[in-house]
Amino acid sequence: MKPEHRRILYIVLICTVVVLALVFGLVFGLRKTKNKEESPSKEEEKQKEEDIDVLNSYNNTKELIKKYPVINNTTVLPGLEEKIQNRLLTGFENWNRGFKTWKAWGNILYTNESIYNVHGARLTLAHYQAAMDVSLKQAKILMGDFHNMLITDDFTAIHYDFITEKEGSRKVGKVMEFVNFKDYGKELGTRVVEGWGSTKDQSYSGLIRFQDVEKEEQERQDKYNLDYVIPDKEDLKEKYPIKYNISYIDSNADDILNIILEGFDSWNKGISYYIDFIEKNYHENATSSFLDERERTMDEFKNEIRELFDKENIDKYTLIIFL
Repeated sequence: MKPEHRRILYIVLICTVVVLALVFGLVFGLRKTKNKEESPSKEEEKQKEEDIDVLNSYNNTKELIKKYPVINNTTVLPGLEEKIQNRLLTGFENWNRGFKTWKAWGNILYTNESIYNVHGARLTLAHYQAAMDVSLKQAKILMGDFHNMLITDDFTAIHYDFITEKEGSRKVGKVMEFVNFKDYGKELGTRVVEGWGSTKDQSYSGLIRFQDVEKEEQERQDKYNLDYVIPDKEDLKEKYPIKYNISYIDSNADDILNIILEGFDSWNKGISYYIDFIEKNYHENATSSFLDERERTMDEFKNEIRELFDKENIDKYTLIIFL
């Protein structure tokens, strides 16, 4: 083969290889791109997980309180109390944005040492989140208006509406919660130390399965309550001790506290004492939802309380202590 023919053959071979390389590169490149679009990378999946719209600011209280109004409003002092107020409003907003958002918010609002007592079960943050995940898979629950938001020092009591939507039905209920907060400083912010929501009821047995070490504490507290003997004291503050006491700013607070303690004592003395207490301390137009979520007039309430005392062993309803 002549040299010039050999050079031409080399050129043809090189061109063929280049063309084939371009073709295969284009085909496999497109296939790789297509597969990449169909199967997100770990980084893309992580980005989706992180793309949760969690509200976390102390500067939007005015906007949030318009969305979740406090019907019976009280004065909130600057400092820790204002931060707690914002945390409560922000918590409602994040809950209503869905479970994933609320769970992410929980990692901001709580610490690993935080405890939440739900329906009498003592839950850590992980247990609390797991329990709420189960509940929200069974029904959609939305937060509504606040009826009351009382904040004193690092304690708050809230009374609010919630809406449950399940299988086409819609039900409005009311809940009371008590929460102890602590300001952990600029880096961590104001977080929950311990909270208490609702009383121990049929939900208790379903919730305690989320507990581990906390079961021992729960059993110890239950035994303490069952064995507890009310002191034979004339002073009602000594007779019904307050475990988490606070200092009261309002001058009327002591009067209100004395009425509450008198209610405890009247209940424990018997139905006639308690009826007298109601007639002495309740306005004639007052209502009560003490027995369940339905509001009752005082006459209706007194009649149902009488029936309760007649039908049940009232000893198991003895009021012993503020937690």
